[in-house]
Amino acid sequence: MRAQFIFSEIGVGLRRNLTMTFAVVVSVALSLALFGSALLLNKQVDTMKGYWYDKVNVSIFFCNKADQETSPNCSKGAVTKEQKDAIKADLDKLDVVENVQFESSQEAYRHYKEQFGDSLMAGSITPDQMQESYRIKLKDPTKYEVVSSAFADRPGVQEVQDQRNLLKNLFELLRNMNAAAVFIMALMLVVALMLIVNTVRVSAFSRRRETGIMRLVGASSFYIQMPFIMEAAVAGLLGASLACVMLVAGRYFMIDHGMSLAEKLPLINFIGWDQVIRVLPLVLAVGLLMPAVAAFVALRKYLKV
Repeated sequence: MRAQFIFSEIGVGLRRNLTMTFAVVVSVALSLALFGSALLLNKQVDTMKGYWYDKVNVSIFFCNKADQETSPNCSKGAVTKEQKDAIKADLDKLDVVENVQFESSQEAYRHYKEQFGDSLMAGSITPDQMQESYRIKLKDPTKYEVVSSAFADRPGVQEVQDQRNLLKNLFELLRNMNAAAVFIMALMLVVALMLIVNTVRVSAFSRRRETGIMRLVGASSFYIQMPFIMEAAVAGLLGASLACVMLVAGRYFMIDHGMSLAEKLPLINFIGWDQVIRVLPLVLAVGLLMPAVAAFVALRKYLKV
């Protein structure tokens, strides 16, 4: 009987404040959708870093005749065979090095033509202007400094380049997008909490006569407060459910279908459905608990029982 009364009171409260309840549901849905998106975007950045950092190399570029006048490191002329052999021998001794591949100037020129053959500068580049290099695969990509410090100042070396730096701007952009999503999410959560508090206050005021009678007949404070708390929790759960639908739809239409980013950007390793599914229970839990706690705190002030 008590449970039936509480559920009936929840329905009455939601109907009486239908407009404000709708506003709570929408604001919770948007804030939690941003919350889930921020978590997924952070996971996407980590996935991309792990995917690309495992594939990028450290490159030791050697001096050629064209570099003698343009690069201070190559003032003594082009690299010699003895210098390259000495560097290769030292690389083989390093524990952090997994394998080393030599790229000749002809191979570098061919790769350049494959990637930038349509550019205006491609026609002015000749094979002898391309640098020979060692492409070094590290066991741990974060150990780049070991190679850089050992070989950057060696005779015949024009530059030691960590290819991770080429991806740094991309990851920085994604991190900034994630930070912006978190900031907007925080603002939306504040708006949602304010709406929840106001909804509870209005609901408590509109039912002050009923709660006064319940108090007179000996109802406990928890029993009187429970319908209001459950109303907020139900509204929050509806918003969280809508947020989950938005996250699933976003993953489906943006990556798999619709925009089909997975097909258009095959070089990006997008997060899978398993990552999305792991976020959904957390979104539902936050959507259920956050309004309930906010309502409980608000009732201590607005519902004197």
